[in-house]
Amino acid sequence: MRATSRVFLTILAAAALAAGCNRGTTQTSGGRPRVALVMKTLNNPFFIDMQRGAEDAAKRMNVDLVVQAAERETDVERQMQIVENLIQARVSALALTPSGSREVVPAIGKANAASIPVIIVDTRLDAKAAADAGVKTVSFVGSDNYRGGQIIGDYLVKASGGRARVAILEGIPGHETGDSRVRGFRDAIKSSPQVTIVASQPANWERDQGFNVFQNMLQAHPDIDTVFACNDIMALGAVEAIAAAGRTGKVRVLGFDAIDDARRAIAEGRMEATVAQFPDEMGRSAVEAAVKALKGEAVPADISVRIGLVTKDNAARESEKK
Repeated sequence: MRATSRVFLTILAAAALAAGCNRGTTQTSGGRPRVALVMKTLNNPFFIDMQRGAEDAAKRMNVDLVVQAAERETDVERQMQIVENLIQARVSALALTPSGSREVVPAIGKANAASIPVIIVDTRLDAKAAADAGVKTVSFVGSDNYRGGQIIGDYLVKASGGRARVAILEGIPGHETGDSRVRGFRDAIKSSPQVTIVASQPANWERDQGFNVFQNMLQAHPDIDTVFACNDIMALGAVEAIAAAGRTGKVRVLGFDAIDDARRAIAEGRMEATVAQFPDEMGRSAVEAAVKALKGEAVPADISVRIGLVTKDNAARESEKK
């Protein structure tokens, strides 16, 4: 019995030592790096496409991918909690689409302290907040939101003959993605004085808020003939508000992201145009950049993902490409 006990204790000690050695590991039991992709939400087709692209790259590059997100895009605190939990779990690398360009900076600082490389995806960090905190990121992967705003603004000027009464559905106030899109749109139309912005309010990226905010805009400004929504989810809410007001076909709806529902709405004539971003390419590029960083390879500071205009002429064709 004593000999058996000694053997048992020896086994326990060895197991405890092994557990201690594995504490803080950044790899799975199979020796593969564990890369985390933390998105704003999984309740938006845009981010579902991003996840699909990341999964394709992870499979191809023999990486274990962890995908997590808050329920709502506006829940910055939950996103920060997710990031901090992943840091504690010692993931190998982190790819993050920030819900708040300034708010997430402290969490990235914790990743820096843990020597976990960080790839920022889709939404840039606030440059000043990042510099003031001394945080470092490996790369930014995303499309040029300002240029996308210009593209849809240029389209409006041509499609309207330089005459329009416009409402804008903004994203989250102070959020880099939406702010850049609005700025690009405004700059594109400023040389056309008869393209007038009569209302501009946040709808926080959400469909129900897109409906409610635009419904109120239509009541306050019955002469609105165009709405530019900074994402397609809000644009689809505006489509519903237009239908409820009995004005389908009388208000031009412009969006951003080119999700499948928006493409269908364009093909059916309920929307007019949107800007395609290709989030699946963002997901793939983010995982590829993370793996390169883990190998010590050079990674570009900016990895640009293409954008394009989707109208009725190419909505079905672009959807087939996806």
